[in-house]
Amino acid sequence: KLLIKDIKVDEVPLRIYQPKRPPTGKRRGILYFHGGAGTFGSIRAFERICRYIAKKCSSVVVSVGYRLAPEYPYPGQYFDCLNATLYFMRNLEEYHVDPALIIITGDSCGANFATVICQILLNKRDLPKVRAQVLLYPGLQGLDFDLPSYQQNASVPLLFRKLVIYFCFRYLNKEPSVLEDVLQNCHVPESMKRTYKKWVSADIIPDKFKIRGYVPQKSTSYKPDVHEAIKELLAITFSPLLAEDSIICQLPESYIVTCEFDVLRDDGLLYKKRLEDNGVQVTWYHSESGFHGILAFFGYGIFSFLSGKKIMDNTVNYINSL
Repeated sequence: KLLIKDIKVDEVPLRIYQPKRPPTGKRRGILYFHGGAGTFGSIRAFERICRYIAKKCSSVVVSVGYRLAPEYPYPGQYFDCLNATLYFMRNLEEYHVDPALIIITGDSCGANFATVICQILLNKRDLPKVRAQVLLYPGLQGLDFDLPSYQQNASVPLLFRKLVIYFCFRYLNKEPSVLEDVLQNCHVPESMKRTYKKWVSADIIPDKFKIRGYVPQKSTSYKPDVHEAIKELLAITFSPLLAEDSIICQLPESYIVTCEFDVLRDDGLLYKKRLEDNGVQVTWYHSESGFHGILAFFGYGIFSFLSGKKIMDNTVNYINSL
């Protein structure tokens, strides 16, 4: 049912999925950035997801094979995703895509890339406006690794709490010598903690998400050497949740998926609140039994999870409502 072709744009592989039947009108155009902590994952690994979206939404889906860290250094992944997006937006006619129906999608760190690309595109006045951002269990901040979801799901597969920090170091091509200090948030200056407390804090997380074994932790002291070693964690590129209200209020309508058994759950909850506080329409889907990376199993028969299928179907229904 699909026409699938591979191309390269500025050394970056793209796989483009198009419905075979002739379009009756202009189609939606969906960019998909896959997860994998910026250091693994591929177009092929997310083939089933992209095929499913292309078929069920009768849309053109562009899967972006951004180059991986640490071999291709951070922040190159963002430039790869941006260049792929710019190529697609400048060639919509070729793909029969409606410029008013461009959707930017990603899961995990791919959702981080989608968030950042949507923020960057606000400055590109010569391009179509993005219709929606679709963020599937996004990781959006490196300020607080002690939020309720980090505590509750510290040992839940596939993404352990310590593994998050390890992947951050690998992605940024740093030695993980200060990993334990970063777990304790010693990399964040006190002034920064105060400034961003209004956006990143356990206090903002709804109480129903704190019932399951959350214990407020004592504040830890700031260590300048730790900050210096890993300050990239606090950059807006890495932590788009920290963007100013003047940026957030201009963002497109958003769809956010969170999973209960996911260390990154609260990143999605905090971003949902930030968007809503700034007047951005948010559709939220919470998977009560979902875990981080559940979509990696989607479409694999007996190895897939019902929760993953529900996430995909809810996502498809959202996209079809646009």
